[in-house]
Amino acid sequence: MTLNLNAPHPYLKSPGQDGGQPAAPTYAGVLSFMRRPYSRDLSGVDVAVSGIPLDLATTFRPGTRFGPAGVRAASVQLAELGAFPWGVDPFDHLNVVDYGDCWFDAHNPLGIRDAIIAHARGILATGTRMLTFGGDHYITYPLLVAHAEKYGKPLSLIHFDAHCDTWPDDNPDSLNHGTMFYKAIREGLIDPARSVQIGIRTWNDDFMGVRILDAPWVHRNGTQATIDEVLSVVGSAPTYLTFDIDCLDPAFAPGTGTPVAGGLSSAQALEIVRALGAVDLIGADVVEVSPPYDHSDVTALAAAHLAADMLCLMRNQKLQRLARQ
Repeated sequence: MTLNLNAPHPYLKSPGQDGGQPAAPTYAGVLSFMRRPYSRDLSGVDVAVSGIPLDLATTFRPGTRFGPAGVRAASVQLAELGAFPWGVDPFDHLNVVDYGDCWFDAHNPLGIRDAIIAHARGILATGTRMLTFGGDHYITYPLLVAHAEKYGKPLSLIHFDAHCDTWPDDNPDSLNHGTMFYKAIREGLIDPARSVQIGIRTWNDDFMGVRILDAPWVHRNGTQATIDEVLSVVGSAPTYLTFDIDCLDPAFAPGTGTPVAGGLSSAQALEIVRALGAVDLIGADVVEVSPPYDHSDVTALAAAHLAADMLCLMRNQKLQRLARQ
């Protein structure tokens, strides 16, 4: 049986009917992200949601290859009502499709980087923005390559994580989810002086000039001070947002490959992400959800809520761009 990715989604009402909200029960139906149509026709599409089910770059527990499916499954209840606390249906003004997953040959690791770059280039070339689900965090590196080509380098980076992922790695062919931003900085893809990492709680002798708001700093100073510092650092530069779910404390995100105690709560993370409306957000991802280690889907639920808020940011920024024209 062949899945027609351009066919109308069978569980969506027609456009304009109750905002296109799902007609199927929450617990049934095709598990696209927030019930968006599965499609690879990007004509007029603002954001393509896609998955990159890779976990060959992990340094501890595998399982993030199941992350995109887990986040999609957890997102269905978010399609029922207007987005909280936004009070809107983001899809009234933002055309979003679920593009499906990036294909790569897992048996040919040296081809994975280029496969992800090609996947992203194809989407970005149409003028569509990307919201991507991992997969382990390595996927952000080839995504940054494609986004820097599209939007100009260096980009700013907002990075939520327990780990800085700037440990040295001078092997261009290595797959390692702890060295991507070392490579990205060395290659001029991101500007460390205009980038910020939030929730860090592992040590590195050299943070490469990135502004570090580690987890104790966030706990001591609070979310508003964190928001203010993030906005001050990135300014008006084109910015890529990456959220490693292990930024959250394992109490809130047990389903991940390298959990570290002492992290942010779901409430803290959501409050910070929701306040990034002034950022020129050119792309985003949520990574490192590992359903085999999850409990009652709490990690996938947190990831789905964060991703939904990212779409609301993109919706508001689209309206702001239209207002300036």
